[in-house]
Amino acid sequence: MKSYEDKIVFLVVSRFKISFMKLPYLLFLLAIGCAPKQKIETQKTEITTILDNWHKAAAAANFEAYFEILSDESVFIGTDASENWNKLQFQNFAKPYFDKGKAWRFNAIERTIYFSKDKKVVWFDELLNTQMKICRGSGVLAMENGQWKIKHYVLSMTIPNDNVDEVVKIKAPIEDALMESLKK
Repeated sequence: MKSYEDKIVFLVVSRFKISFMKLPYLLFLLAIGCAPKQKIETQKTEITTILDNWHKAAAAANFEAYFEILSDESVFIGTDASENWNKLQFQNFAKPYFDKGKAWRFNAIERTIYFSKDKKVVWFDELLNTQMKICRGSGVLAMENGQWKIKHYVLSMTIPNDNVDEVVKIKAPIEDALMESLKK
């Protein structure tokens, strides 16, 4: 009994009258055609590992490992309207949490990763299981000296549409005052 692969090779050879001498070339071309997709999947796995390790470093309160993944020119935007920090500002904010041995625990529920055509820039979005319940993270990574670094990250709390009015009532006094101060 012939294997499935043997049947396919026989079908291709007989259908297209390909000589067995040309068959290795055909198989080589097929392999090359599949290589870019395999490379993208490998890169997606690499990005997933980087992001998962970044979140794990926060959960383990590993300050150095957490901030090493951020580019020196990175921006972190948190859930509060006032949280728009460069790396140094974010480090200053986060240090007391890490020093206590407990920062935050984010676990990706789902994540989508996209690559630029030249494969030097990645952007992603992720749903996270957090102490604030479901949050959304999105960000950009860029290749720096052969390593992927997070350049930009935005953390947002999700609000069920049916509860938006209630949430707006809670945050209105705080954010009205913030908007007035930002206008000055």
